[in-house]
Amino acid sequence: MESLDSVIILFSGDSGDGMQLTGTQFSNTSAMMGNDISTFPDYPSEIRAPSGTVFGVSGFQVNIGAEEIFTPGDQPDVLVAMNPAALKAKLPSLKKNATIILDDDAFDRVSMKKAGYKVFTVGELDELLEYKVIHAQITSQTEKALENLDLSTKQKRRCKNFYALGLCYFVFSRSRDSTKKWIKEKFKDNPVLLEANILALDTGYHFGETIEASISTYRIDEAKIAKGTYRQVNGNTGVAWGLMQAAQASGLDLFVGSYPITPATDILQELAKHQRFGVKAFQAEDEIAGICSAIGASFGGALAATTTSGPGFALKSEALNLAVMLELPLVVVNVQRGGPSTGLPTKTEQSDLLQVLYGRNGESPLIVVAASRPNDAFEMAFEAAKLTLEHMTPVVLLTDGYIANGSEPWLIPDLTTRFDHINNRLADKISKEFYAPYARDIDLVRSWAVPGMADKQHRIGGLEKDFITGNVSYDPENHQKMVKVRAEKVEKVKAAIPLQTLEGEEEGELLVLSWGGTYGAVHSAVAELQQRGMDISLAHLKYLNPFPRNLEEILKKFKKIIIPELNNGQLLQVINAKFQCGAKGYNKIQGQPFKINELVEVFENELNVKAHATT
Repeated sequence: MESLDSVIILFSGDSGDGMQLTGTQFSNTSAMMGNDISTFPDYPSEIRAPSGTVFGVSGFQVNIGAEEIFTPGDQPDVLVAMNPAALKAKLPSLKKNATIILDDDAFDRVSMKKAGYKVFTVGELDELLEYKVIHAQITSQTEKALENLDLSTKQKRRCKNFYALGLCYFVFSRSRDSTKKWIKEKFKDNPVLLEANILALDTGYHFGETIEASISTYRIDEAKIAKGTYRQVNGNTGVAWGLMQAAQASGLDLFVGSYPITPATDILQELAKHQRFGVKAFQAEDEIAGICSAIGASFGGALAATTTSGPGFALKSEALNLAVMLELPLVVVNVQRGGPSTGLPTKTEQSDLLQVLYGRNGESPLIVVAASRPNDAFEMAFEAAKLTLEHMTPVVLLTDGYIANGSEPWLIPDLTTRFDHINNRLADKISKEFYAPYARDIDLVRSWAVPGMADKQHRIGGLEKDFITGNVSYDPENHQKMVKVRAEKVEKVKAAIPLQTLEGEEEGELLVLSWGGTYGAVHSAVAELQQRGMDISLAHLKYLNPFPRNLEEILKKFKKIIIPELNNGQLLQVINAKFQCGAKGYNKIQGQPFKINELVEVFENELNVKAHATT
């Protein structure tokens, strides 16, 4: 048995082959065994894409390791291909000398032709593959193992993903216990399916034992990471839990008003499970109703949130402008996906930054923050709620499809320290004869009066407010004053957010400036070049409006700046407009995250260009 520091496995097949479930179970088991992990589900947007076509392939990539893992990896070491289309789609991404596990039963003449192959048997295909191939009759052996169970042929075939999982568990020395426990809980009301899935899992594992002499097996030791209690979490779940903790810390109920949209829907679904924690989850009839209900809940004294993706954020823009005018707390979570329009619903992108910053009429500033990875989503959701409650202005939290669907181990924090208290601005402690709703403190923050508070009656609406009374005002000077103060209030948030940190030296040749879900790949690329002795540092932004107060000082200390983004250069435009620092961009707009190797090449070329110019 060979010991590995890490391994990247890609499960792939038709949308109905259960690859997302298979990958999730392999990830959960690996996490339970102490490995660090990072996952990347990749699937079509259709509910059931055309069977047997390259277009319809669903994949789940997981990177497990005995050291800290930052990305799901560039090139898989192992490909599990449940049909020819999966092999055709994923073969170009494999490492040299990778291992491929094939379901031979799926490689018939019709399926091979449908996938676009010129050969029509698995034997002929073998001659074209320059990889180690493990052949398994996954479908037929699953059917045979379940032949005595009262299930249709179709139902038996649906268990084949557990056969493939069992085989992978053997190859990589994984325990089956946690998966069996999950199966028993999942199918506790259907004993036949419970038995069938466990039988399929064991059959795949035992097949591995049978062919052990002809295959390699591997061991991945426990990861050397910080001690503590971990839970595997994806970005959407992290956002939901962060909002719940913020509600607890502020002493408020949490209200979320949302309309289902990929890839943000899971946040609403997760919050709907937790009514016992004072969560009120409302599935609205459309995006506009979702945000308007949240604004109403905020006026009523709740921590209010609404969740969406790019197309839904566009629909919410008018109501979001109302929240800016009212100066009410509101968290808007935008889980970005490929656009424009319906675009690429299940693919990742960073293309909503300019929309979030400027996509409203008039002068309409608000706070913008961004999560960096799945295990950072809890903290940044809590931070978004804290900032909106303490500064009485809407906050947009940006994540993306990569963060939302990917999962990592999350070190559960001590909630009695950093996450234990948020100061809300409720006006119930203000005892004045005349309540002035737009009177402000030193940070230009107004108080928060809600219905039922004695002597706190005031006007509310979208028309411009008098600077003190909140009454409707068309006075030109008052309007300019209110526009200025709303902008200055957001700028003052700089004092409440952390200073920007650097990975690497504080000055030098090349600074990589990144944001959002690109962190894992960018960090890994920069770290590799730093280990080679190259003069490169990384500043990864989580606060996008306002920027950290020391950002300009950092930018001035580097000769060159490069900003990698999964868009056409949106942060690049903002940074160059604000700081005139001559930053360059590297952009990818393919619905896929950055690979570490491509960033290493880009950054290395940038450094070499300078070195050649100097010599």
